[in-house]
Amino acid sequence: MVTLTLNRPERRNGVTWPLIEELIQALETVASNVEDRAVVLTGAGGAFCSGMDLAKSVAPNEFEFMRRVGHAVTLLHELPKPTIAKVSGAAVGFGCNLALACDLVVAGETALFGEVFADRGLSLDGAGSWSLPRLIGLAKAKEIVFFGSKLSGAEANDIGLVNQVVAEDKLDTVVADWATRLADGPTLALSMMKKALNTSLETPFATAVEQESLAQSLSFRSQEAREGMTAFLERRPPRFRG
Repeated sequence: MVTLTLNRPERRNGVTWPLIEELIQALETVASNVEDRAVVLTGAGGAFCSGMDLAKSVAPNEFEFMRRVGHAVTLLHELPKPTIAKVSGAAVGFGCNLALACDLVVAGETALFGEVFADRGLSLDGAGSWSLPRLIGLAKAKEIVFFGSKLSGAEANDIGLVNQVVAEDKLDTVVADWATRLADGPTLALSMMKKALNTSLETPFATAVEQESLAQSLSFRSQEAREGMTAFLERRPPRFRG
């Protein structure tokens, strides 16, 4: 597995244009490296990401900056490897939606998720308009963004915004366990399942079944499937690495 850490702790990992470019470069490198089989995204210094660093103006190139922000989130969403957001402390604004762009979100008890755009007179970014309704439903998504809601890790867990909330001193252990299990898993099968699930709500039933047929036929021919079936017959855990 590989860990990507947002590293501006003096600003609670607030996002600047250079940081977005670093994230894009890191995600492109991970995508092309077969040794990186699972990804953990986190922040340094006790916060995940406090959103855009409004002290660092992006004017007069707001649109181009936001296109790069969108590209970073798209790379994360479409990465053909499982991703986990490890959230401690603030994940607000863009930081909240960046976490939600990962496949799984594990939060510590200090986590704070905030869709604070309305309080700043700003609209949504970071694909929040896409991820929030899918995770918690349209009405709840509107409530959270219209009122600029802030949710504790426990509250986010209660409404299905995150996968799990754990004690802060157990956060590293739980995320490492999940990431290791994913990295030990069948990378081809996981990437195809991720793609199918990501597009499921826009895909007609018949199309989904046809795409499953194609993906499964490719899976059957893979070394992963041969190892999985052999391990099942030999009554041992499969060894997908290598």
